[in-house]
Amino acid sequence: MNRWLSDAALAHLRGLGEVPETTGTRYHIVATLGQGGMGAVYLAEDRDLDRLVALKALHPEQCDPETAERLRREARILAGLEHPGIVPVHEIGELRDGRTYYVMKYVQGVRLDDFVRNESHLPARLEIFARICDAVAFAHAHGVVHRDLKPENVMIGAFGEVLVLDWGVAKRVGGRVPDAAADAAPPAATAVAVARAAAPEPHLTQGGEILGTPAYMAPEQRRGEPVEARADVYALGVLLHFLLCEQPIAAPGMATAAARSRSRRLSAVCERATARAAVDRYPGVEALAAEVRRDAAGERVQAYPETPFERARRVASRFRAPILLVLVYLAVRTVLLVWFRR
Repeated sequence: MNRWLSDAALAHLRGLGEVPETTGTRYHIVATLGQGGMGAVYLAEDRDLDRLVALKALHPEQCDPETAERLRREARILAGLEHPGIVPVHEIGELRDGRTYYVMKYVQGVRLDDFVRNESHLPARLEIFARICDAVAFAHAHGVVHRDLKPENVMIGAFGEVLVLDWGVAKRVGGRVPDAAADAAPPAATAVAVARAAAPEPHLTQGGEILGTPAYMAPEQRRGEPVEARADVYALGVLLHFLLCEQPIAAPGMATAAARSRSRRLSAVCERATARAAVDRYPGVEALAAEVRRDAAGERVQAYPETPFERARRVASRFRAPILLVLVYLAVRTVLLVWFRR
C-alpha cells in the first residue's frame, strides 16, 4: 500500500496550513487571491458588515518584528493616500497565530495589461493613463514614491474606475520616514485583491536585491541608488509606450518603431520621460500628464519639434470644424457674387 502523498496533496496541505487563523476577528477567509514574497492576499467576508473585503497577511515564516513593521508601514502609506485611484485601508491588526494583517476594499475588475488587449482605441487608453498619473501625482504630493508602476499594478474596475495597486515597495521621500530598511525589503504581495489569483512574477527582484520590475525601473533604481519622483516618471513613460504599442521601450530614451508609427508626438513624450539621466526627464508626473493631455487636445507637445508642415496639419486638424465653416461661407459668398454679376 502506497503511503506517500503526491506533490499536489502536499501542496494542498501546505496551503491549508498557511491560511490565516481569523478566530476572534470579524473576518472569515473565503479564498486565496494572490501570493507574494512577504505575504498573501485573501478574499474574506466581513461578518459584521456583510461584505467582501481583501485581507493581506504575512506568511507564517515571515512573522518577525522587522517584516511585521514593513507590512504596517505599507498599510500606513495606503491609509494616508485617500484618493479615488488608490484603494482604501479599513483596519490593521494581529491575528491569533501572530501574523500581522490589514484589511482593504475588495476590488473586482481587469488588469490594465488584460484591458488593452480588448481596447484598441488610443484616446480611451490615454484617458486611463491620465487618471493613473492623477493618482501617482497625488501620492508624490504626499511624499510617497510607488517604485513599481507597471500594467499589472493598474486595475480597471467594474464601473470604469482606474486604481493604482501594489504599494508594497513604495517609500516616503523628503525625510518623513527613514527608509533604509525598506530599501532592502522583499516585494510584498499585490496590495489589492483581484478577482483571480496571481502567482509571484519571476522578473520581480527578491529580498536583499534591488526592488522593482526591471523593464519599468529607472536606471538609477536599477543601480540601487536613492530614488525620487522622477523614477516614477520613468516608469510611467514606459507604461505610456506600452499603451501605444503593447511592448516595452527599446532602451532608456528610445521608443520603438511600433510606437512611432502610432504617434510620433507621444513617442517623443515617452523618450523624454524615460531619459537615462533623471534631470533630463519631466520634472514631475503633472508635467508628463499635461503633455499627453495637450496631444489629446491637438495642442503642441513640447517634447516634439514640429516641422512647419506638421504644425499646419495639426492646427488644421484641431480647428477642422471652424475651418470648414469658413470655407463653406467663402464658397457660398463666391457663388452668390458670381451669380449677381451675371
